[in-house]
Amino acid sequence: MTPPLAVDIDGTLTDEDRAVHPPVLPVLREWDAPVVLATGKALPYPVALCEFAGIERTVVAENGGVAFVHATDDLLFLGDREAAQRVVDEYVETGHELGWGSHDLINRWRETEVAVSREAPLEPLQRIAADHGLEVVDTGFAYHVKSPDVSKGRALEAVAERLGRDPGEFVAVGDSINDVSTFEVAGRSFAVANADEPAREAAETVLDTAYGEGFLEAVERVR
Repeated sequence: MTPPLAVDIDGTLTDEDRAVHPPVLPVLREWDAPVVLATGKALPYPVALCEFAGIERTVVAENGGVAFVHATDDLLFLGDREAAQRVVDEYVETGHELGWGSHDLINRWRETEVAVSREAPLEPLQRIAADHGLEVVDTGFAYHVKSPDVSKGRALEAVAERLGRDPGEFVAVGDSINDVSTFEVAGRSFAVANADEPAREAAETVLDTAYGEGFLEAVERVR
């Protein structure tokens, strides 16, 4: 029986330039089990990828802060945007910038966390977040200010429940520290070759190939 998939996007379904690796699209479309796209990006991004890939819009976004389950039409909010906003407001008041320009398209559609550019200073952001009982996660693409109980793994558990699946049925593929929680709840886990050290340590298998080709390698191993 084909197992369901929980797959990261950036660094896992993409190439080194963060463009979607075209060969992954037919694999996702033809997969004979639920596919959950899980990302640190805001909800519109994975939903749009599902639309263009031709798969059901079942996604985890914002590092687990929000999820949508196509089959049940459930939209789940698991994080606290207002709390994260208070942290970054204080961060800006101390003289720092989020680093995304005046229109800030990175955070425009975020509903449960706030992202800060990795070019901004990290230590004061971490200190302020800790003072507010929040945490900062460095995904390799941005610093994400979020509730400490929010994770992709927790969101996957909620999605799996609505799909009538056990999280342990899932195969997870990812590349970053924010995929560790997914690896911990999934039954089988793969880190692509470009994965950071926390992901490599948490995964059951570290693949020989990187980025989208690594995802394809994982699929072949599962098959």
